[in-house]
Amino acid sequence: MDFGDLLTIQNVVPLLRAKDKTEVLQQLSTRAAHSTGLTQRDVFDALLQRERLGSTGFGRGIAIPHVKLRGLESLVCLFARLSQPVAFDAPDGEPVDIVFLLLGPEHASGDHLKALARISRLVRAPRALERLRATQDREALYAVLTEPATSHAA
Repeated sequence: MDFGDLLTIQNVVPLLRAKDKTEVLQQLSTRAAHSTGLTQRDVFDALLQRERLGSTGFGRGIAIPHVKLRGLESLVCLFARLSQPVAFDAPDGEPVDIVFLLLGPEHASGDHLKALARISRLVRAPRALERLRATQDREALYAVLTEPATSHAA
Protein backbone atom coordinates (compact mmCIF):
# COMPACT_ATOMS: atom_id res chain seq x y z
CA MET A 1 0.00 0.00 0.00
CA ASP A 2 1.41 3.38 -1.01
CA PHE A 3 0.78 6.68 0.73
CA GLY A 4 -0.38 8.08 -2.58
CA ASP A 5 -3.44 5.85 -2.13
CA LEU A 6 -4.18 7.34 1.29
CA LEU A 7 -2.92 10.88 1.36
CA THR A 8 -3.66 13.93 -0.75
CA ILE A 9 -1.40 16.96 -0.77
CA GLN A 10 -4.26 18.97 0.81
CA ASN A 11 -4.10 16.63 3.81
CA VAL A 12 -0.47 17.46 4.54
CA VAL A 13 -0.16 20.10 7.25
CA PRO A 14 3.40 21.43 7.36
CA LEU A 15 2.93 23.38 10.60
CA LEU A 16 0.07 22.72 13.01
CA ARG A 17 -0.10 24.97 16.04
CA ALA A 18 -1.64 23.26 19.06
CA LYS A 19 -0.99 23.49 22.78
CA ASP A 20 -2.01 19.94 23.73
CA LYS A 21 -3.20 16.55 22.53
CA THR A 22 -6.89 17.54 22.60
CA GLU A 23 -6.26 20.58 20.43
CA VAL A 24 -4.25 18.48 17.95
CA LEU A 25 -7.16 16.05 17.65
CA GLN A 26 -9.69 18.90 17.33
CA GLN A 27 -7.78 20.60 14.54
CA LEU A 28 -7.15 17.39 12.65
CA SER A 29 -10.82 16.42 13.08
CA THR A 30 -11.84 19.70 11.45
CA ARG A 31 -9.50 19.06 8.52
CA ALA A 32 -10.68 15.45 8.25
CA ALA A 33 -14.31 16.58 8.18
CA HIS A 34 -13.57 18.70 5.11
CA SER A 35 -11.92 15.72 3.39
CA THR A 36 -14.55 13.12 4.26
CA GLY A 37 -17.91 14.85 4.47
CA LEU A 38 -18.29 13.61 8.04
CA THR A 39 -18.90 16.07 10.85
CA GLN A 40 -15.99 17.37 12.88
CA ARG A 41 -17.81 16.28 16.04
CA ASP A 42 -18.19 12.66 14.84
CA VAL A 43 -14.51 12.42 13.95
CA PHE A 44 -13.36 14.12 17.15
CA ASP A 45 -15.62 12.02 19.40
CA ALA A 46 -14.40 8.80 17.77
CA LEU A 47 -10.77 9.87 18.22
CA LEU A 48 -11.31 10.74 21.89
CA GLN A 49 -13.01 7.41 22.46
CA ARG A 50 -10.06 5.63 20.83
CA GLU A 51 -7.56 7.55 22.98
CA ARG A 52 -9.43 6.43 26.11
CA LEU A 53 -8.66 2.82 25.15
CA GLY A 54 -4.96 3.65 25.07
CA SER A 55 -2.77 6.36 23.70
CA THR A 56 -1.98 6.31 20.00
CA GLY A 57 1.37 7.85 20.82
CA PHE A 58 3.81 5.59 19.01
CA GLY A 59 7.09 6.78 20.52
CA ARG A 60 10.06 8.76 19.16
CA GLY A 61 7.86 11.87 18.83
CA ILE A 62 5.22 10.21 16.66
CA ALA A 63 1.49 9.67 17.15
CA ILE A 64 -0.84 7.69 14.90
CA PRO A 65 -4.42 8.37 16.00
CA HIS A 66 -6.67 6.00 14.08
CA VAL A 67 -10.33 5.03 14.07
CA LYS A 68 -12.90 3.34 11.87
CA LEU A 69 -16.03 5.36 11.17
CA ARG A 70 -19.48 4.60 9.86
CA GLY A 71 -20.25 6.59 6.72
CA LEU A 72 -16.67 6.66 5.48
CA GLU A 73 -16.20 5.07 2.06
CA SER A 74 -12.40 4.81 1.86
CA LEU A 75 -9.28 5.22 3.95
CA VAL A 76 -8.20 8.79 4.61
CA CYS A 77 -4.86 9.88 6.05
CA LEU A 78 -3.71 13.27 7.26
CA PHE A 79 -0.14 14.16 8.16
CA ALA A 80 0.85 17.04 10.44
CA ARG A 81 4.10 18.46 11.78
CA LEU A 82 3.46 20.29 15.03
CA SER A 83 4.99 23.71 15.65
CA GLN A 84 5.76 22.64 19.23
CA PRO A 85 5.85 19.07 20.58
CA VAL A 86 2.93 18.13 22.84
CA ALA A 87 2.46 15.41 25.45
CA PHE A 88 0.61 12.46 23.93
CA ASP A 89 1.03 9.75 26.59
CA ALA A 90 3.44 7.85 24.33
CA PRO A 91 5.05 4.71 25.77
CA ASP A 92 8.50 6.35 25.83
CA GLY A 93 7.13 9.51 27.51
CA GLU A 94 8.46 11.70 24.69
CA PRO A 95 6.27 14.56 23.40
CA VAL A 96 4.93 14.27 19.87
CA ASP A 97 5.82 16.51 16.93
CA ILE A 98 4.66 14.30 14.04
CA VAL A 99 1.08 13.04 13.71
CA PHE A 100 -0.49 10.70 11.18
CA LEU A 101 -4.28 10.61 11.44
CA LEU A 102 -5.83 7.53 9.83
CA LEU A 103 -9.56 7.15 9.31
CA GLY A 104 -11.02 3.96 7.89
CA PRO A 105 -14.42 2.70 6.88
CA GLU A 106 -16.21 0.76 9.59
CA HIS A 107 -15.73 -2.63 7.90
CA ALA A 108 -12.26 -2.16 6.34
CA SER A 109 -10.16 -3.99 8.91
CA GLY A 110 -7.66 -5.46 6.44
CA ASP A 111 -6.96 -2.20 4.62
CA HIS A 112 -6.90 -0.29 7.90
CA LEU A 113 -4.22 -2.63 9.28
CA LYS A 114 -2.21 -2.45 6.03
CA ALA A 115 -2.28 1.36 6.22
CA LEU A 116 -1.14 1.33 9.86
CA ALA A 117 1.68 -1.04 8.92
CA ARG A 118 2.71 1.25 6.06
CA ILE A 119 2.84 4.25 8.39
CA SER A 120 4.78 2.22 10.94
CA ARG A 121 7.36 1.17 8.34
CA LEU A 122 7.83 4.77 7.25
CA VAL A 123 8.40 6.14 10.75
CA ARG A 124 10.81 3.33 11.64
CA ALA A 125 13.09 4.47 8.80
CA PRO A 126 15.51 6.96 10.43
CA ARG A 127 16.25 8.76 7.15
CA ALA A 128 12.57 9.30 6.36
CA LEU A 129 11.87 10.56 9.86
CA GLU A 130 14.77 13.01 9.67
CA ARG A 131 13.49 14.30 6.35
CA LEU A 132 9.94 14.72 7.67
CA ARG A 133 11.26 16.75 10.59
CA ALA A 134 13.57 18.87 8.43
CA THR A 135 11.14 19.59 5.59
CA GLN A 136 8.80 22.54 5.96
CA ASP A 137 7.21 22.85 2.53
CA ARG A 138 3.90 21.01 1.91
CA GLU A 139 4.89 19.77 -1.54
CA ALA A 140 8.27 18.52 -0.32
CA LEU A 141 6.66 16.76 2.65
CA TYR A 142 4.17 15.11 0.33
CA ALA A 143 7.05 13.95 -1.87
CA VAL A 144 8.83 12.37 1.12
CA LEU A 145 5.62 10.72 2.30
CA THR A 146 4.73 9.26 -1.10
CA GLU A 147 8.17 7.92 -2.04
CA PRO A 148 8.24 4.15 -2.50
CA ALA A 149 8.86 2.41 0.82
CA THR A 150 12.17 0.95 -0.33
CA SER A 151 13.74 4.40 -0.78
CA HIS A 152 13.30 5.19 2.94
CA ALA A 153 15.47 2.33 4.11
CA ALA A 154 18.85 3.91 3.31
